[in-house]
Amino acid sequence: LVSQAQRADVLAKTAKLETESECVFGNSDTTDLIDADMKIGAFLSPKLLLCADPQIATSVHEIEAFGPVATIMPYSEPSDAIQLLNKGGGSLVASVFTESPDFAQDVVANAGAYHGRLYFNNATSAAEASGHGAPLPHMIHGGPGRAGGGEELGGTRAVKHYMQRTAVQGTPDLLGAIGGAWVPGGSEDASKPHPFTRTFGDVAIGDTLYTDARTITMDDIEHFAHFTGDTFYAHMDEEAARANPFFPGRVAHGYLLLSFAAGLFVQPDPGPVLANTGLDNLRFMKPVQAGDSIRVRLTVKAKTPRNPEYGEVRWHVTLFNQDDDTVAEYELLTMNAF
Repeated sequence: LVSQAQRADVLAKTAKLETESECVFGNSDTTDLIDADMKIGAFLSPKLLLCADPQIATSVHEIEAFGPVATIMPYSEPSDAIQLLNKGGGSLVASVFTESPDFAQDVVANAGAYHGRLYFNNATSAAEASGHGAPLPHMIHGGPGRAGGGEELGGTRAVKHYMQRTAVQGTPDLLGAIGGAWVPGGSEDASKPHPFTRTFGDVAIGDTLYTDARTITMDDIEHFAHFTGDTFYAHMDEEAARANPFFPGRVAHGYLLLSFAAGLFVQPDPGPVLANTGLDNLRFMKPVQAGDSIRVRLTVKAKTPRNPEYGEVRWHVTLFNQDDDTVAEYELLTMNAF
């Protein structure tokens, strides 16, 4: 241990624990040492205690030895185990070993408020499991009650405990300038050349491209269905589609609309756009049927440098129909050369 003083403290607390528990393994008086002096080093052998009636005993729930001392507490039902788990009045981590999803769910529902972390382990995860209570960068480390203030370490959130949360109200242009990202309703600049022909440094937040319109035909819908294998009834069966509360009849595939949208706004020649790396926050707002048309608004929402050669451009993409209703919206991510 750290010092002789800590060793004495652990022994004193162990003695109190033994008033309601019995030692089933270990001896605090003897320690096998190699090239060490018991009088100089703060050595202490592990000790295992058994508390036969933990629902009645109090010391086992109130005293923590802070040394190589553990106490076994028997239980008869899973609910008893959860009750014992919470009697400590707060812990950093509670490790639960189970193969039962139902029991794991019960533990979270009934013990979560008493523990900073519930660590579930079993044969599936054992080989790569972290240690009990090991701090992990994206998880809070701390606990309620006797365990401390709740979140001494908040993972990547910890820094937010030292930051003031402030609401900001204003016009879309002001909010966009403050946050460094275009906000719907903000100013658009559609006067420049196609944004895909310009480098990362040459595109600016708010730069916008409006495309021509494309009419969706029934042949488009059926070809896409058979070509991809997506023959979902809403695209292929008029009667079944009409019976669906969301559709007025057969409708175009959402991913057909995305593909046609790309065909409308993409500039195909080699240029600064290196790759499409993702698509976020996709929403389909209104069905598109054969005979409807779509057009696209493509706006630079945000820019993030990634390395000396290229940066990420986040595009706000909106699909409109012939009535200017929004039919789909998403954010497109591309990597653009400097």
